[in-house]
Amino acid sequence: MSFQNKVVIVTGASSGIGAAIALSFAKEGADVVIVARNNEKLKVTEAQCDEFGKKSLKILADVSKEDQAQSIIDETIEKYGKIDILINNAGIVRLGNITDGTILSVYDEIMSTNLRPVIHLTTLATPYLIKTKGNIINISSAGVKVKHPSFISYALSKSALNLFGQGAALELAEYGVRVNTISPGPVITDIWENSNMPVESLKGLDFKIPLKRMSKPEEIATIALFLADDKALGITGSNYLADNGMSLT
Repeated sequence: MSFQNKVVIVTGASSGIGAAIALSFAKEGADVVIVARNNEKLKVTEAQCDEFGKKSLKILADVSKEDQAQSIIDETIEKYGKIDILINNAGIVRLGNITDGTILSVYDEIMSTNLRPVIHLTTLATPYLIKTKGNIINISSAGVKVKHPSFISYALSKSALNLFGQGAALELAEYGVRVNTISPGPVITDIWENSNMPVESLKGLDFKIPLKRMSKPEEIATIALFLADDKALGITGSNYLADNGMSLT
């Protein structure tokens, strides 16, 4: 497997799954465009990617802002002239309930990061992906099943993301562009820290994981490498579940 001279955009690349995916592609020789809002954390990812011999393109951007999303595409094309792979990984977790009146504001915030930017970036990148016969990978979640009432909005965003991935795969297949989804279960990341929420706020949530383990971000990155590779040319519209059996319970 080699991604020499492939241009890969990874959103939410400052930590966790996004950083692991960016590093994995950099290790395989790709030109990696790393995107995030946290400059200090993104600098760490940048330094780690650059250790593999190529200078990555670091873009500070909030994907929920339309002009900043456009700048991601513009800066990538200005530097590399093409896009081969788009990894839509940026996402947030927020808790909201019907009974306390928080669900609508949380819904709006989550959708403006977890879903709308994916549709927007996909639309912006598609003309370039058609030229390279490239592919898109969306990072969803095994958490589409509501196991806690406060997760309703998050589950809605990821369910909608899965449906969008299928629709995009169907439409873009005509042009040789593949679209796939990865749905991780619990992964060891700093998502709770990034979401400014204490884990204690999830009282009553009991993750039952048959394999009795949580995944590492690198495991999800390995799936992304496989799906993006030419060896997976026959795979589109798929959703790869990596939840250590959580969905079985």
